[in-house]
Amino acid sequence: MIDKSNKNFWDKFAKLYAPFMKKDEAVYDKVCEYICPYLDKNMEVLELACGSGQLSFSLSKHTKSWFATDFSEQMIIEAKKRGQYDNLTFETADATALSYANEKFDCVLISNALHIMPNPDYAMKEIYRVLKASGILLAPTFLWKEGKQRKIKKILMSIFGFRMYQEWNKEQFKNFIEKYGFSVLEMRLVYGGLAPIGVMIAEKVS
Repeated sequence: MIDKSNKNFWDKFAKLYAPFMKKDEAVYDKVCEYICPYLDKNMEVLELACGSGQLSFSLSKHTKSWFATDFSEQMIIEAKKRGQYDNLTFETADATALSYANEKFDCVLISNALHIMPNPDYAMKEIYRVLKASGILLAPTFLWKEGKQRKIKKILMSIFGFRMYQEWNKEQFKNFIEKYGFSVLEMRLVYGGLAPIGVMIAEKVS
């Protein structure tokens, strides 16, 4: 299922990813602020597309266990360099073909990844499968069609090899999530990064 060209881009970008995202630290602090109330110390959480652990270290301390995964081996190598917690595990995994058992996790986090997947429907089906009944999906995602157009920014990103396959506004993203068996509990917009981030909180419908 993995898009090899996309994977190559992220493997090459891995060492630069954490420094690149440092400029948006305040934005992601706000994302974490919205997410934290949905986490607790009894939760086993799966994170997909964790990158170099930008959210993993901040959020895992609020849970029982946290499995942070990415399809880029290089991203996982970089994440492990940043340290570790007793309840935090980094490993390589393809979000569209997970090896975890059905209904294993209380919560799944996938941050800023669904829009860069050529087949996000496969990931959504896997998320639904590995979540327990009434499990929580946390899906903060860039909403490129929300607000003003960003054509020049997108052109520049494409020149450097960054590919986007899906572009949503707030309502379109809500409809996408609900199509795969989830009920949207909340979605807040966070501004200040490449595009508005829709911090999507949804619950698996049994």
